[in-house]
Amino acid sequence: MKQLVTGTLAVLFSCAAFAQQEVSGTLTGAEGKKLYLYSDDDNNPKDSISLKGDKFSFKVPEAKSLSIYAVVLEGVQNPLLFVTGKEPVHYTLDAQSFPVATAVKGNEDNKAMQAYQKTFLALIERAQVLNVEASKIASDDEAAKNAFRAKASLFNEDVVNAGKDFIKGHPKQLASLWILVNELRNRLEPDDFENIFNSLNQPLKESKYGLAATKYLRSVKGETEGGGIASDFTQDDINGKPVKLSSFRGKYVLVDFWASWCGPCRAENPNVVKAFERFKDKNFTILGVSLDQDKDRWLGAVKKDNLQWTQVSDLKGWGNEVAQLYGVNAIPANFLIDPKGNIIARNLRGRALEAKLEQILK
Repeated sequence: MKQLVTGTLAVLFSCAAFAQQEVSGTLTGAEGKKLYLYSDDDNNPKDSISLKGDKFSFKVPEAKSLSIYAVVLEGVQNPLLFVTGKEPVHYTLDAQSFPVATAVKGNEDNKAMQAYQKTFLALIERAQVLNVEASKIASDDEAAKNAFRAKASLFNEDVVNAGKDFIKGHPKQLASLWILVNELRNRLEPDDFENIFNSLNQPLKESKYGLAATKYLRSVKGETEGGGIASDFTQDDINGKPVKLSSFRGKYVLVDFWASWCGPCRAENPNVVKAFERFKDKNFTILGVSLDQDKDRWLGAVKKDNLQWTQVSDLKGWGNEVAQLYGVNAIPANFLIDPKGNIIARNLRGRALEAKLEQILK
């Protein structure tokens, strides 16, 4: 779904002597494995330990505002998320169910964060199964593709419903804002996002995460009004040649975020191919931005899915600098840009992409 890092957010610490929060716990079934401590502003761990005697402990500097940190267990993809504060936090965990704890001692924010991780664990597992299923679909098997699209659509609906239900029950907890920004943003229309955001407690909306959400809403409103200029960027194409977004000025261009490992992206690719073939001679093109890390898998997917437009990537996965620039937290995602560089639409999928292009490329 989403990794920990949100690149636009900065953690600020006091220059005076730090107050520290202790995050500790027992973790059975992982003796000798590494545990890493991460903040939400850095891909590099702040600290690490080797688990001994099933016990762990980290000291975390108290931030000026609520911040989200993570404990990552070696060999496990999903992190244990927690909210910084003055009170110590203690978890009872087992390696088989990490990061979902059997018991949590801490404040309401951390209890809510655990409730979120427990609620979304099944959805994460479904996403992993879908990704594997998509990778096995033959490029010419239209029946299988249509069946998968239905599954992917249902999955997105379930994510949105689970997120909305959680937020409704936890309007004061930071976990709700985290879900809204990271799980729901690219699955909701801007008006729906704004309505849910406004339902949250005022202190949450004034937090650094709330300010980031406000910035996103202002950006989207600018886009829908035709006043949002697409931020320029440069990344290397499949041959290592730098490609600049502004070099496409004068054309309508769809900036398409995807990855070879993303099942819903691969299921959506035939729709994008169809739109490209239909409108490529009408002042329209596509610039694909891949969130891959493995170049061979990226190029293999480009060939298999017959993506004949320009493709770029920095091979940093979710750390892709263009994805962070555009606030992309879930894929597939796309932005339609007019010949003057204005963003005029976002997240056009399925028939919606062709319908928009029909409207503007008469």
